[in-house]
Amino acid sequence: MEDRISVLLTPKKLNQQKCYDFVQDASCGGIVTFTGTVRNHTSGKEVKQLEFSAYTSMAVKELIKIAERALKRFDILKIALHHAEGLLQVGDIPVIIAVSSSHRKAAFEACEYAINTLKETVPIWKKEFFEDGEVWVNAHP
Repeated sequence: MEDRISVLLTPKKLNQQKCYDFVQDASCGGIVTFTGTVRNHTSGKEVKQLEFSAYTSMAVKELIKIAERALKRFDILKIALHHAEGLLQVGDIPVIIAVSSSHRKAAFEACEYAINTLKETVPIWKKEFFEDGEVWVNAHP
């Protein structure tokens, strides 16, 4: 199963093409990707930048669990789950998920499952910076 999963937690810039290339396969008729970007606002306030912090060893284990569950639950061939750590500016990419399957429906469902589960279970915390201060959000396990 390891050759079907790509998990990365890194302070380096994420690469969409790397995720796409990992999941691409001649047997697959569909590749679905989700790319999260840092937006310039939240709750009516202007966001200046974000900082992502993780409990790295546990976060990587949880990302692997999500990928393994997705492979078992959906009819997909490969999955990539990549997340950034550190300071990110508006427009930067904090998360990329790519999924390949023979048919699009499974890829869409697995991609949605992966991002929703990641946000609920993976110990990655986000700090939003505003003109008048900052706040930690998405505090989970």
